[in-house]
Amino acid sequence: MRAVIQRVSRATVRVGGEIVGSINAGLLVLLGIHGDDSQGDVEWMAAKVAGLRIFDQPGKGMNLSLTEVGGSLLVVSQFTLYGDCRKGRRPSWSQAASPDLAQKLYLDFINRIRNTGLVVETGIFGAEMEVALVNQGPVTLIVDSPR
Repeated sequence: MRAVIQRVSRATVRVGGEIVGSINAGLLVLLGIHGDDSQGDVEWMAAKVAGLRIFDQPGKGMNLSLTEVGGSLLVVSQFTLYGDCRKGRRPSWSQAASPDLAQKLYLDFINRIRNTGLVVETGIFGAEMEVALVNQGPVTLIVDSPR
């Protein structure tokens, strides 16, 4: 499982010109599911995202988690995070999970985060989406679950 995590002051996702998810301060999480991912990866990634200490605490730098600052998440599925561009000019998607597995684990991730009490907005799995954000910091991290 791979997540590109951006600390944002606001972010929205649109499908067909309509806003389907929107947050103010919090995290935008672009989530890719690998073909070998399992429920263990979901649990690990959800705990990691909720607990990352990447929000500022006066005088202590980045020392607070999303839970501690009461921020929200916007989670967007993105299979292209597993695009392999090492050969040729066309990316290979062979490492990305099948749509059925990816959707199941994506929804499991969202539910696990929601069960922590955090507010979670989402895109629409498999849809053509427009994502807009204001990256605060800027802070952008790439997190891979252990295998």
